Amino acid sequence: MNQPIIPASSNMKEFEAFLKSDYEIGVFLEVHVSQLKHISLLAKKANKKMIYHVDLIQGLKSDDFGTEFICQEFKPYGLISTKSSVILKAKQKNVIAIQRVFLLDSHAIAKSVKLVQRTHPDYIEVLPGTMPWMIKEIKESLNVPILAGGLIRTDKDISNAIEAGATSITTSKKELWQKIK
Repeated sequence: MNQPIIPASSNMKEFEAFLKSDYEIGVFLEVHVSQLKHISLLAKKANKKMIYHVDLIQGLKSDDFGTEFICQEFKPYGLISTKSSVILKAKQKNVIAIQRVFLLDSHAIAKSVKLVQRTHPDYIEVLPGTMPWMIKEIKESLNVPILAGGLIRTDKDISNAIEAGATSITTSKKELWQKIK
C-alpha cells in the first residue's frame, strides 16, 4: 500500500468524507451487514478500494464462511481481523489479509507473533500505533509490513510511527487525513 494515511470510517458520514478525498484506499470499521452492498457500490463508483474489518461487521460471523461471503459478494481490496481463520481465507481468496494485533502486554505480543508466523498475513495492524519502539521491534522480528492504528491523534504520532517502520497509518480522525498524501 503506497498510501501513508488510510482513512478509517465507522459511519456513513465519515465514509462520505473518504469518498470525497483524494485517497484511493479506505477502511470501514463498524458496519451492519445490510449496508455492505451500498457501501461497496459507492466505493466502486468513486474508484475507491475498500478494506473491511470483518470482526466489526454486525450481523455476520467473523469466520471463514463469513469471510468467503464477503469476498464473493463484495470483492474487497482487503480484510482486517484478529482471527487466523479470516486471514487464511482472505489469502486463499487473493484478498489483502491484515492481521490486527493488540500491544497489551508481553504475553499478548508473544501470542500475536506466533499467530502472524502461522498465518503469514500481507500486513499487520498494530494497536495502539503510538508505541514506536514496539512497531520497530515487531517489524524487525516479523519482517511484515505494519499499519499503525489506534490512538493516533497528532502529526507527531504519525511521524513517530512512520519513522519506526510503519508502512501506513490507519485513523478515523478526519483532521489527520489531510496531513499526508
